[in-house]
Amino acid sequence: MYVKDHMTREPVTITKDVKISKAVDIMSKGHFHRLPIVDDSGKLVGLVTGGLVTEKSGANATSLSIYELNYLLSKTKVEDIMLTDVKTIKENVFIEEAAQKMIDEGISVLPVIDDENHVVGIITEKDIFQAFTDVLGYKHQGTRFVFQCDDTPGFFVGIARLLAENDANMEAFAVYHTKERGTECVVKATGAISVENMVSILKDAGYKLNDVTQTTKFGTTKTFDL
Repeated sequence: MYVKDHMTREPVTITKDVKISKAVDIMSKGHFHRLPIVDDSGKLVGLVTGGLVTEKSGANATSLSIYELNYLLSKTKVEDIMLTDVKTIKENVFIEEAAQKMIDEGISVLPVIDDENHVVGIITEKDIFQAFTDVLGYKHQGTRFVFQCDDTPGFFVGIARLLAENDANMEAFAVYHTKERGTECVVKATGAISVENMVSILKDAGYKLNDVTQTTKFGTTKTFDL
């Protein structure tokens, strides 16, 4: 998956001469918390966030009344508080690179730019979470089988073969590493065969299952005893 598959395209942007109160109003009405700041040609020059506005206005909160504070926000431009050292990403990189960049930088948003620094999108930590659930098919109907992985040739091929032989389709597949349980792989599958029968077939073939959870078309889940 690439950043372009999960980013918000053509995000709302503002110029640096916009008043802070206007920026807050735009974020409030749009139900988002960040605004890329661009110049007249659409090139990124900064970023303002709801948290940044709160932080900057909070410094004056003890000495100003609410009316004075609102007046100050209505007269102050975003260029006076905006972040200028903005971390960015390109749309054609893998989404995990965006996730790692957010972790490394301690941030929750990345404006997406082209080669000329024009803003073409924005991706947030929420988009990353959504991509993660999409990969595992969490909200989709089917059964999630969690296997204890063995480092042996043909391990994954064998699972795919057993599913295919029993008219089950592999919808999603992922491998991850844990400190306590070692390496596990998750297979999301659909098919006419009952979950109980598929579990029996997999166990008889020597596979160790750590969890089996079924998601119905209504979004409800059921975990099976192993």
